[in-house]
Amino acid sequence: MQAPASFSDLIAEATRLAADHDEDGLISLAMPLAPVDPLRVLPELQDAEGFRFLWDGSPGLCLAASGRAHHLDLSGPRRFELAQRFSALTLSRLASGPLPCPALARPRLLLAFAFFASPLLPGGGAPGVQAVLPRWQLSRQGHRCWLRLQGGLGGGVTPRGLAEELWEKARQLETCAAAGDPPGRAPKLRAAPLTSEPSWQVGYRQALEKALELVRGGDLRKLVLAARLQLQLESAPDPLTLLAELRHSQSGSCRFLWQRGPNEALLGASPERLLTVRQGQLRSDGLAGTAPRGEDASALLRSIKDRHEHELVVDTITEVLQAAGLNPRRSRHPRLARHGALVHLHTPITARLGEQHPLALAAALHPTPAVAGLPRRQAMAWLRTLEPFERGHYAAPIGWLDSEGDTDLRVAIRSGILRGDQLELTAGAGLVCGSQPERELQEVALKLGVLQQQLHLLGDPSLDLAPC
Repeated sequence: MQAPASFSDLIAEATRLAADHDEDGLISLAMPLAPVDPLRVLPELQDAEGFRFLWDGSPGLCLAASGRAHHLDLSGPRRFELAQRFSALTLSRLASGPLPCPALARPRLLLAFAFFASPLLPGGGAPGVQAVLPRWQLSRQGHRCWLRLQGGLGGGVTPRGLAEELWEKARQLETCAAAGDPPGRAPKLRAAPLTSEPSWQVGYRQALEKALELVRGGDLRKLVLAARLQLQLESAPDPLTLLAELRHSQSGSCRFLWQRGPNEALLGASPERLLTVRQGQLRSDGLAGTAPRGEDASALLRSIKDRHEHELVVDTITEVLQAAGLNPRRSRHPRLARHGALVHLHTPITARLGEQHPLALAAALHPTPAVAGLPRRQAMAWLRTLEPFERGHYAAPIGWLDSEGDTDLRVAIRSGILRGDQLELTAGAGLVCGSQPERELQEVALKLGVLQQQLHLLGDPSLDLAPC
């Protein structure tokens, strides 16, 4: 829709949309506003429903959303297919302006998948997919900023009422942005192990030995085994405070928040895209092979083991896209990608999308060998056996799909779950022929330690993140 020139124009647009609105439809109103920081003003969007979302690709696209105008939670092997149907139906039901709005302002369906299609135990773990059409959506890219409100009529809700609510909220956010500079960095929070149980490394070493047996014996070509660290914080932080720290320390990654309610929040800073679609052009990341940034990072390019692990990932993504009828292109050699304190081998893979739906391709790609293993089915089964916890959202797709089919799904690595004053961090390492147990332990310890530092947490000596 075109930007409303005045409050009366906004009311006229809402009234026109209501006239074309059927009983099952939803009205979607949007208007531009002065630039505001979505991360900073997200609390001003929050309502009693409790859902909050942040997608912080700043200086690229940044989104804040809250409330649920329409949503879907389900598990099962058809979750990608059903999420695709839900997104198509939901976005087609939106009554919005006939003229195209800027790409950053389009209505977006928000998506958070779990690593596995269903929790291991019924009633436990994260649903296989959560899809949300938010009530409020604030989008910013560069100096352009748009606010969108979505909802149904009836029950005392009128077109004029929705227009008034949107107009007043826009003015409120602009006032908030003009109130002053954002606060400085918060003091570091002290973090300690949640229990007095032995270090995570003890259990991980046992699983690691079995996993390497499978790889060396030829049962698996690769397995990405994860470890989980439970931390007790000295107080319960606001998830947005931790996201602000990740913006400071992980400026090259995409920061994200998925918060269903006040008691649990998924947050992280992903360096890896499963797939991005812009105007019919698809991109996926081959990202595997890790080293500390301060060392001779170019050694990654010379490492036979890391190059082998990386090529398994790139070859598999390329083959999946070819099997879907696409013509993927990739560079001949990987390059180094620096994300905070870590460096990775990175190969971008691109293709024209054609007639394929992004979520159908996401179903074919997830999980890539960068986070699961090869062969995929056998690797997934062994992860269920060897990892003594539910992966939940760890290493699963999270992101959005808009009304024109543009999509961004990142892999939820470098992530954690915050529950009050308890924080759960997960990290993994890829095991292939040539993997050495001590080096893989060091890699997982490095990732857990770096994530803790990037969240501005003050470690305890008993945390024992040093390599064995």
